[in-house]
Amino acid sequence: MHRFIHIGLALALAGLPAACDTGTAVPTAPPTPLLKGEGSTTITAATVGLLATGVLPATASTTEAPTVTPAATTTGPAVPQTIVPTPGPGAVAPPDAVGKTALRLQPVKIQTTAATATGLFADGQTLNLPPGFAVNLYAAGLSGVRWLGLGPGGLLYATAPGAGKVYTLPDANGDGVADAVQTFADGLPGVHGIAFRDGAVYVATESQIIRLTDSNGDGVADKRTVLASDLPSGGGHSTRTLLFQPDGSLLVAAGSSCNVCKETNAKRAAVSLYSADGTFQRVFAAGLRNAVGLIAQPGSNTIWASVNGRDGLGDNTPPETIYQVQSGQNYGWPYCYGQRIPDTTQSPPAGYCAQTGVPAVEMQAHSAPLGLAFYDGKQFPAQFAGDLFVAFHGSWNRSVPTGYKLVRVRFVNGQPDSRAGNALVEDFAIGWNRNGAVWGRPVEPLVAPDGALLLTDDKAGAIYRITYAP
Repeated sequence: MHRFIHIGLALALAGLPAACDTGTAVPTAPPTPLLKGEGSTTITAATVGLLATGVLPATASTTEAPTVTPAATTTGPAVPQTIVPTPGPGAVAPPDAVGKTALRLQPVKIQTTAATATGLFADGQTLNLPPGFAVNLYAAGLSGVRWLGLGPGGLLYATAPGAGKVYTLPDANGDGVADAVQTFADGLPGVHGIAFRDGAVYVATESQIIRLTDSNGDGVADKRTVLASDLPSGGGHSTRTLLFQPDGSLLVAAGSSCNVCKETNAKRAAVSLYSADGTFQRVFAAGLRNAVGLIAQPGSNTIWASVNGRDGLGDNTPPETIYQVQSGQNYGWPYCYGQRIPDTTQSPPAGYCAQTGVPAVEMQAHSAPLGLAFYDGKQFPAQFAGDLFVAFHGSWNRSVPTGYKLVRVRFVNGQPDSRAGNALVEDFAIGWNRNGAVWGRPVEPLVAPDGALLLTDDKAGAIYRITYAP
């Protein structure tokens, strides 16, 4: 059993609201629609408060829920977990054997240009980052922007499910700001996942896999081919994420149709394997309630997924998770969670949970982890090499709101650093949640060709660019 230190009560006494994440809308900043899924079956913009624009004073604080230390391995016996707080201002952990340290965060102004200083960013905003890091707006005004992809030549693509569009955002002069926001394809309701192969762009809507081709090179897809129309649809969790395998096969992640239930469609709460022509092959991995983030680890091609846990079991149960996804494995949902803990509301079959895979990393419940990015760039300090960045979209119904940040998961030798005493999951960028007033919701990080870290925000309609320049 997990031995949780209930820091949430202390945070509540420190001033966080003990209510669902609702708030007062700001007339000049209308809410953007939210997608069904992350930590719930259906969420709406009304569940999250808006924040008036303004710069966060250097003395202001952003209270965040504590992080959770990991399981030691992806398989094996249950390992007790402990919730530990993120180091506070000025607290710097001693370096470990590979020089990785927990870094204090400090307010940094988000740099804008005349083109990006609009809406929420017109009067300035700040985020809290480690010393030496800076942040600017790569692009703004992108309502509901979600998933990113680097196409041939390093051209940045982004999907906007609500708008049904795929954008390209070139930066020809290399100044770290998109030269333009161009529509590559539209008329794709719910488009989310994006991948690239043989000069074509592959995207996933809720029910289809579609290949987009720009045959005349004008920057607009003039040919679209529906490769598959058998992705599960309806119910909750409507995002579909794509990942090509080295052999050309395609992995497709689809979440459950519900908060917790026994699915009749095997492609639900699973990662499925398709051939490059869109033919379904088999369920690759099952029992993953809502695997939104899906990524191959550079240099090894092992597959990692972020998974959103169920609701209704309290503020700290079950943990949010990251799995090293293996072919043929069942990871337990809906009967088990975390370290093979039976979900007694679902009456698990005898011995079922003992046979399931366990998470490599566990994190604060209801954080809604979405996009993942292994840092393989050269710009950040050496201690970040190989670490995993995870975007927390944020809670929708936790009594003390949590998430709304970008965290760093320390890796050593290609695996999560699980040595005792290390704060494995550490805050890297915070500030979107200011004592319960939420103005942004991170979605997906991506390492750019120059080593900067890009990050989408579907609530603020922005793409941030985080750089290191001490």
